Amino acid sequence: MSFGRGASHDGQLKRPAPQALEGTRGPTWPHPSEPARSGWPPRKLDQPLAGKLAKVELIPGEMTLGDLHEAIQAAMGWDGGHLHAFDIAGRQYGDPDSLDEVADEERLTLNKVLNTGVSRFTYTYDFGDNWEHTVLIERPRRPLEAGRYPACIAGKRNCPPEDCGGPWGYEDLLAVLADPAHPEYLERVEWVGEGFDPEAFAIEEANARLAERFALT
Repeated sequence: MSFGRGASHDGQLKRPAPQALEGTRGPTWPHPSEPARSGWPPRKLDQPLAGKLAKVELIPGEMTLGDLHEAIQAAMGWDGGHLHAFDIAGRQYGDPDSLDEVADEERLTLNKVLNTGVSRFTYTYDFGDNWEHTVLIERPRRPLEAGRYPACIAGKRNCPPEDCGGPWGYEDLLAVLADPAHPEYLERVEWVGEGFDPEAFAIEEANARLAERFALT
């Protein structure tokens, strides 16, 4: 899912060995020729979200929870403007500058999470809308030939718009958009934009957002 910052001081992400994530229910997330190194083989992470969306991503094991947050946001198409937190074995991780009583998400890598025996945990974004993802780390089937990580390798359905009211608000939005006779139809279409398709998913767009977010070249 989202991937914080194995970042160098100039703000460019380092290129740690890949690891994979898969996401389902909402959004989700390696090649034998890849040389062996720390964090290899990549692992797959399954991240369910409301609305039965899905994004599947490959993520380096050396990336942090902060990096995972960034990767989830990019794959989903959100802008990261709301608070978030991870709950791993009952302990909260997030940005200590924004949240009280959370461990620093930049100090825990995916490899360290796996080393504790944990492969499933939750990620919550926007405490008002309360988008809760279940993140499942799995071994990937194969690495990517290009070797550019993080990368989205599969997905299903469009990302819910920011600030739409969470899973229940999104269901209500879709119901209105499906009914041109609804009194709020024109207002909702103007808000979400004409042509919004809840079933649409373009893997190229997801990877373009990841490349921009992580300065991949």
